[in-house]
Amino acid sequence: MKAHDGMYIGGAWRPAAGPDVIEVVNPADEQVIATVPAGTAEDVDTAVRAARAAFPAWAATPPAERAARLAALRDVLVARKDEIAETVTAELGSPLAFSQTVHAGVPIAVAGSYADLAATYAFEERVGNSTVLHEPVGVVGAITPWNYPLHQIVAKVAPALAAGCTVVLKPAEDTPLTAQLFAEAVHEAGIPDGVFNLVTGLGPVAGQALAEHPDVDLVSFTGSTAVGKRIGAVAGAAVKRVALELGGKSANVVLPSADLAKAVNVGVANVMSNSGQTCSAWTRMLVHRDQYDEAVRLAAAAAAKYGERIGPVVNARQQARVRGYIEKGIAEGARLVAGGPESPREQGYFVSPTVFADVTPEMTIAQEEIFGPVLCVLPYEDEEDALRIANGTVYGLAGAVWAGDEAEAVAFARRMDTGQVDINGGRFNPLAPFGGYKQSGVGRELGTHGLAEYLQTKSLQF
Repeated sequence: MKAHDGMYIGGAWRPAAGPDVIEVVNPADEQVIATVPAGTAEDVDTAVRAARAAFPAWAATPPAERAARLAALRDVLVARKDEIAETVTAELGSPLAFSQTVHAGVPIAVAGSYADLAATYAFEERVGNSTVLHEPVGVVGAITPWNYPLHQIVAKVAPALAAGCTVVLKPAEDTPLTAQLFAEAVHEAGIPDGVFNLVTGLGPVAGQALAEHPDVDLVSFTGSTAVGKRIGAVAGAAVKRVALELGGKSANVVLPSADLAKAVNVGVANVMSNSGQTCSAWTRMLVHRDQYDEAVRLAAAAAAKYGERIGPVVNARQQARVRGYIEKGIAEGARLVAGGPESPREQGYFVSPTVFADVTPEMTIAQEEIFGPVLCVLPYEDEEDALRIANGTVYGLAGAVWAGDEAEAVAFARRMDTGQVDINGGRFNPLAPFGGYKQSGVGRELGTHGLAEYLQTKSLQF
């Protein structure tokens, strides 16, 4: 894995403004595998200038040509799929098979979807005696997290480019090699110089400089709600557009008529996937009191199977944070039925797949996002009680409902305060809007809704 020692700005790799570097650590064995430059406000400014200079020509490029560039980008990602998977596994620690199917496979599908949408989207429409134009918003500052390092980049960059915007990306400091690989793919796909720019660096330095930059028209951020609030405040003060995809504490509601074993097994798999480092993970399983003991038994047995199959969490800080939540759950009186705070291995940032029973809605582990392989199983009395518990957090990103009758599940899902709900294990849809209610964020990603975030409207009256 060769790391670049510069920034990708204006179509070329350029030396960083300062000497500082970020060490990239493999979380499975705690070894330093590479270093990348730690960008400064000066690097960000250079990148924003390049994006601004490239904007007029890219915005004026016919949508069909933008679509062709995105299709070429998708093809490069397909050709480099194995390399992408190996890179994600090295810096995030996810098992290679999961990196292949999800970390490489999903962004390829999303890039392809925006190649199609760029060619077919109605950038002009007639409304009465007006023509409404949907024009690119300008220079986008994209700040992405480490948990799905390529997917989160593609989910911002592809729609921004499809819309005719130019981009400066500041990827997470834990997973910069995947971002550098993406920059190589952009270059290989023949996307014009300056349309996409990459600055690696720390959030409080490079991320903040990007969010605050007066020549950035829209900031798209995925990460914690705490940081999202700060970015929203900065953007609001400058009256600039913002898209925020933040935390979650999603409820997996198992109604009495559901196939209990299937609902529990899929629910546990959902939480353990990516070592629990998923903002939309169904970390609260709600089961009717009459089926509760059986569900807890099934969940504990299912979690035990993940002991050897689960990757580490991303870094030592994250490992300590997740263990702290497990200890807090025990201290607050939840019953540990699988896993626990002890590290399952001598080396690497591993956390045992953990399941808590007898969790009450007000416990810390039922309210705060843990971001690790930890499931809370909560009992409910009746459907109204289940709804009250499901909606009883500050978050509203995703969720699931299981029932014997699909219509029954849909009726419950309609009453949930959340941006996405999977019915009886519905499949991921790269064209469906993804984003949250309440403190889970502002705006949507994926599909036409994701494209619309990067457009502004102008109406011409005749």
